[in-house]
Amino acid sequence: MNDLIVTFGLEGWKPLVSALLLPPLPLLLLVLVGARLMFRRRLLAWSLVLVGCSALLLLSMPAFGKWMRATVHPVPPALSDERLADLLREPMPTAIVVLGGGKRELSPEYGVSNLSLLGLERLRYGVWLARRTKWPMLYSGGLGHGGRPGATEAEIAARIAEREFGLPFRWLEDRSRDTTENALLSVPILREQGIQRIVLVTHDFHMRRALRGFERAAAREGVALTVVPGPVGMTPVYEWEASDFLPGRQGWFDSHLLLHEMLGYALGA
Repeated sequence: MNDLIVTFGLEGWKPLVSALLLPPLPLLLLVLVGARLMFRRRLLAWSLVLVGCSALLLLSMPAFGKWMRATVHPVPPALSDERLADLLREPMPTAIVVLGGGKRELSPEYGVSNLSLLGLERLRYGVWLARRTKWPMLYSGGLGHGGRPGATEAEIAARIAEREFGLPFRWLEDRSRDTTENALLSVPILREQGIQRIVLVTHDFHMRRALRGFERAAAREGVALTVVPGPVGMTPVYEWEASDFLPGRQGWFDSHLLLHEMLGYALGA
């Protein structure tokens, strides 16, 4: 599906398509249609309103996000100390690849552009891994579909990494607009540098799509590249709590992110 979108030059429409297909808009439209039919077809109208409202309530519960992570959209485990030690013992040219997670065109408190909270979390973990392993880092992130002209994510990340963490990136990939392009444009850089293995840093909910992208890009380039997941933003697994079934902002945030990833995975983006 992603190839079809690219073929027809519709990449810039991806944000709009995502907004139309993901909650809350489809569910709100369902409720509005139900309200419109209330005086004509009461049974159908009440059914639509009930389904729409129930879905909105369900998506706002943290329990729904937990269930999706455990069943529908499983995430890989965190990179443990033992696993990291095993990787360090294996003599293989390795790099840390950090994927962009969005940017802010201006942070007034700093007076310059900044990474989003998701992007900063990925950057911090990439730097942390680099300090422990001494492996070089690559950052992949451009402007995004429909993004305004300005500093790319890679340029912003490079500035923050060097000035605030004191650890510069070895390579920057600043032309990608989505996960597929992250991989397609990063793998040639890694190949030219003789890198045979990468630790891929992105959020846990995004890792499944990112892994597929890099595996496909490596196969397309004819590169034998080992991809090790290095997920960030992991949520500790606790027993179910009563508060998990109360609607709230965090529940909605988690559900929306997971549904966005499922849509992206299905479309091959």
